[in-house]
Amino acid sequence: MDGHEGDSAGKGLLKRRLWLHAVALVVAGAGTAHAGDGDPDVGAGSCHVIKFCVSAGTQGHHGHQADQAGNAHGDSSDTDVKCRYVKVDPKPPADFPAWHGADPDKSDLYFYSCSDGGADNPDGFVAVPQGQNPQPQANPRELAQRAVDSMTLLGPDIASPRAAGRYTVGVPVWMWVNRSATTYGPNTASATAGGVSVTATAKVSKIVWQMGDGTSVTCHGPGTPYRASVGMAQSPTCGHLYSTTSAGAVHGRFRVRATSTWTIGWQGGGAAGQLTEVRQTNVQVAVGEVQVVR
Repeated sequence: MDGHEGDSAGKGLLKRRLWLHAVALVVAGAGTAHAGDGDPDVGAGSCHVIKFCVSAGTQGHHGHQADQAGNAHGDSSDTDVKCRYVKVDPKPPADFPAWHGADPDKSDLYFYSCSDGGADNPDGFVAVPQGQNPQPQANPRELAQRAVDSMTLLGPDIASPRAAGRYTVGVPVWMWVNRSATTYGPNTASATAGGVSVTATAKVSKIVWQMGDGTSVTCHGPGTPYRASVGMAQSPTCGHLYSTTSAGAVHGRFRVRATSTWTIGWQGGGAAGQLTEVRQTNVQVAVGEVQVVR
């Protein structure tokens, strides 16, 4: 890929031309490989070597217009994914597969690419009727985040411990949460733009309990509801044993914080991935000592 500087002395402007070298494209009926001077020997086979220039007229991320130097103009906070169109000039031959049946005499060919260092960004050629600008393509990962934003993902709906409950040093505390689409999942939503549709499904993968006494408990599940029949047994899935009272805590109560991690899997637009969201819920818990009756 060779860059060519234009003559722009005095204004400090830089013009670029990007050379896109498409090598070894399979074309039905072609019996030999053709290469220009200085091209590598691609050997015999059913392929063409096609060389053409890609000019630097671009369109930026989220449809932001870009100048001829390829600098996108728009929301500067939206820089995680950089997308642009580059016009193929001169046009490749009519049998170039990227035309996808479009008439080269009535259409222009653009190469669309996105880059943020990830592997789920769309790249490809787009044929556009002459006189029209290419429409912004949707980035699947951005659509996934849009789908997540449309969900109502809340912190844990704490069933136990309860603010109205009375807990005792040395007596097992069973922690569990109520489950719903908004507080535990699964929660599913979709987003569509530019002919691309992405579906995301969110579910809580773990809850970390900060117990207020300096300890934390990680539970990979909603916890097990307590039953009187188990007596003084500890929870088999999510529990804690206080060794001190909450008398010295603010307002005489431990501040318990439950933090849920939502793991969101998404797919669509020829890509797939995973996102994470975190939510919290607090509850004030009173812990006392065993009262001995004499």
